[in-house]
Amino acid sequence: MTLSTLLAFALTFFVFAASPGPDNFTIFTRTVSGGLKAGIAYGLGTVTGILVFLTLGLAGLSYAAEALAPYMVFIRLSGAIYLIWMGVSLWFSNPAKTPEDDVKASRGSLLKTYLTSVALNIGNPKMPLFYLAILPNVAATGVSLAGYAELVLIILAVEFVVIGFYAGIALKARALSTSAIVMRRMNRAAGAIMAATGVAILSNR
Repeated sequence: MTLSTLLAFALTFFVFAASPGPDNFTIFTRTVSGGLKAGIAYGLGTVTGILVFLTLGLAGLSYAAEALAPYMVFIRLSGAIYLIWMGVSLWFSNPAKTPEDDVKASRGSLLKTYLTSVALNIGNPKMPLFYLAILPNVAATGVSLAGYAELVLIILAVEFVVIGFYAGIALKARALSTSAIVMRRMNRAAGAIMAATGVAILSNR
């Protein structure tokens, strides 16, 4: 795969990944409410979903995605409902908790956070459209195993930057949560965004 092709893919994917949207908002809010590990867990789920679609797209299995569309919708809706539940729970969470307490409390839910992110991304009908638009240009003459590895590395590098950016901003906001009043406001703001994201996903079927 030529350098110009890889650079074009990297730029296109960066714009796609870095644009404000449900995933990046949720990475931010999960970091604010549960600490860095929670934000990274959601980010890893996003990356997993992206790599699944990349693999299916390059393998020419888009028809499989169409056949599984009803199940993907169910998976996506389940993830959205859980996102709303997390937002509501965060809204009513104990404002007396310190950020360190939230980190400890979130360890048991990291897997759920990750799986929710995977579900929302795999069930996202816009994901196949992105790859259907970009992959024909990238894989016009086919993609070797080495080329596939190059694309995966680009995706991982871009997502590392994007997740790090949103999580970093959230950590700075989290550092300001030094009182119960500030923590309550932060929790409610994060919970409202998280629940609104879930509602938006449900209404955008």
